[in-house]
Amino acid sequence: MKLIIRLIVSFIIFLTDVVYRNRPYPRFWVLETIARVPYFAYLSVLHLYETLGYWRKADWLKVHFSETWNELHHLLIMESLGGNNNWIDRFIAQHLAVAYYWVVVPLYAVLPRYAYYMMELIEKHAYHTYETFLSERGEDLKLQATPQVAINYYRDGDLYMFDEFQTGTIPESRRPKVDNLYDVFVNIRDDEYEHVKTMIACQKPDARITFKSPHTMIATSTTQLTPENITHPIEF
Repeated sequence: MKLIIRLIVSFIIFLTDVVYRNRPYPRFWVLETIARVPYFAYLSVLHLYETLGYWRKADWLKVHFSETWNELHHLLIMESLGGNNNWIDRFIAQHLAVAYYWVVVPLYAVLPRYAYYMMELIEKHAYHTYETFLSERGEDLKLQATPQVAINYYRDGDLYMFDEFQTGTIPESRRPKVDNLYDVFVNIRDDEYEHVKTMIACQKPDARITFKSPHTMIATSTTQLTPENITHPIEF
C-alpha cells in the first residue's frame, strides 16, 4: 500500500516540479489547491462517522478544519501574487483536486493511517519546495512587500485557528513576523513543517485515544506543557 501511495505522490510532485519548474507562484498555487483536499476528505469521513453514530472526536475535526484554514491562507497569498491568473493553471489544479478527493475519501474511511501517511509525504515535499525557493530567491524576496492577506492571517487576525493546527507547538508560542515577502514564505515553510508533525502524530497506534488539539491539551493537562513533551519526532 505504501508503494501505491508513493506512486500517487510522485505523480503530483512531477506535475508541480516539472510542469511548473520556472513558474513558482502558479506552482505554489497548484500545490496549495491540492494540499487542502485531504483535510476536506478527512472532515467528510469524520462527519459521516458521527452521523452513523460510529465515532465522535471533536478534536480531530477541530485540528483538520484549522489545517484547511491554514492552507486556504497559503492559497490566498499565492492568489495575491498572481498564481492563479491563467485559466490553464486553474483547470489543472481544480481537476486534480477533485480527483484527489475521491482517492483520499475511501482510503481514509478504510485505512486512515495510510491516508495520513500520504499527506505526510505531500507536506514534506511542500516543506522542501519552499525551503529551496527561499534559498534561491531569498534576497529578492526580502525587498518585496508583504501581501495584506498574510498580515491579516499571521499577525492581525484571530490567531486561535493559527494555533490550533500545530499539534507539536504550544498555543501562542509561535508568532511569526511578516516584515516582507521573505518572512511570509518562511512562515509558509514552517507551517508545512507543523503539518508534517501533525500527520505523524495522527499515525500513532494510540492516536485515536490520545490525540488532542493544542487548546484541549492545555485545558485538560495536569502537567506543565513544554516543547519537549508535546513536539512530535520528525525526520526529513
